[in-house]
Amino acid sequence: MATPTKNILLDDQLCFALYTANKRFNHFYAEALAPFKLTYPQYITLLALWENSPMTVRELGSHVNLDSGTLTPLLKRMQTQGWVERNRDETDERQVNISLSQKAIDAKTDIFNHVNSCMELLGMDQKTYDNARDTVNFASERIKNADPKKIDYTGTEV
Repeated sequence: MATPTKNILLDDQLCFALYTANKRFNHFYAEALAPFKLTYPQYITLLALWENSPMTVRELGSHVNLDSGTLTPLLKRMQTQGWVERNRDETDERQVNISLSQKAIDAKTDIFNHVNSCMELLGMDQKTYDNARDTVNFASERIKNADPKKIDYTGTEV
């Protein structure tokens, strides 16, 4: 059941809307997190660790949707900046456990308060915010479950 696209207009494309929103959110968060000298990937790493610390690099990567090639240098920088601690697992040296530093624990409330005050700038009530998030998550799941190999070059399903 392919959805026909009469004209491929840029502003009519879901992919472009998501791409644009992603770029804008990245810029927004760069500004919001600047006082803490955190990047967005570092922020989501802290969010995951505030929920469950310690975690192995593999568990953390799965949680924040980053591969180890991206996550390992990010974690090294975060350790240098004093946000996390990295320790080899005592029973399996191949695994590295990531835990929050005292700095990260102490800064949690300040970071949350700052980000929450920035989110108020979006002018969305909680229901609108939740609906927007749910719609994006729905689209993300549909994309994840779609098999582009089943589409032929004419745009019809194979």
